[in-house]
Amino acid sequence: MPSATPLAVVAGVILDAQGRVLLAQRPPGRHLAGAWEFPGGKSEPGEVPVDALARELREELGIVIESARPLIRVPHDYGDKRIVLDVWRVSAWSGRPEAREGQRLAWALLADLDRVSMPAADRPAVLALRLPSRFLITPEFEQGRSDALLADIERACTRGVGMIALDQPGWPRSALAAVARHAHAICQANGVQLLLADDAQLAAILGLDGVYLSPSVAASCACRPLPEGFRIGVACHDATQLDHATSLGADFATLGPIYAPADAPMADAMGWEGFEARISAATLPVYACGNLESDDLDTAQMAGAQGIAASHGLW
Repeated sequence: MPSATPLAVVAGVILDAQGRVLLAQRPPGRHLAGAWEFPGGKSEPGEVPVDALARELREELGIVIESARPLIRVPHDYGDKRIVLDVWRVSAWSGRPEAREGQRLAWALLADLDRVSMPAADRPAVLALRLPSRFLITPEFEQGRSDALLADIERACTRGVGMIALDQPGWPRSALAAVARHAHAICQANGVQLLLADDAQLAAILGLDGVYLSPSVAASCACRPLPEGFRIGVACHDATQLDHATSLGADFATLGPIYAPADAPMADAMGWEGFEARISAATLPVYACGNLESDDLDTAQMAGAQGIAASHGLW
């Protein structure tokens, strides 16, 4: 029988100047022997996660962490044991990584990790590494203002936005398709992913990067609406919707609102503590949303978010 209390485990994602990530192979005789994982290990009782990470990477690799931030926390049940894997992105360190515990080490490109045998709990961290920190959902424009919409999309692409959802619910499908084609070309030229709001069929026809589903559309889906290779995002407001997003095989979710809007200060808002509580059991990357701006990014990531999703705050 697995323990009622999940085992707390920390792991560090260490990227070199070539964009390669450091992996360690689990040695023979250990759980999941032979699998390649992000370096780390068990937290001691009462140990702060970042302190546990610093200790583990010092003991295992001989490096000293200088800067790190949370990437994703993944609860996982292996059957014989339950863990919560607390993954951190290590952005600066001193020393040269070396195998101090007899393990094999290897550097791998992010694009190659799908072909690497990894523990199931590490997989969501791979996806989180491939997702940007700023996700823009376009504000609504009047039909006929395509040029203004496209100009603002291009401007957003140059200001650090890494993924955009084209959301113009009042537009006819033909007009939406026309602007989506132009928007996709702009996004591709800037290395930005373009998703279409709710219409998975049109997103596939146009060859866009994926679809971003509203809660009502997601609720009508019994399975993943697009095959692997497309991005699937789901807008959520509670833990039940997050669970459904996971069951659909979504790549990420958004969760909010964090703050009430200025014109409705008494509206329900979950705040950062509520956000952390709701994502505690999530196994996919989750963006914080709800009246956020770029200045909220650090706070969001420290709360365990992939980043921030916003309309006007990133527009």
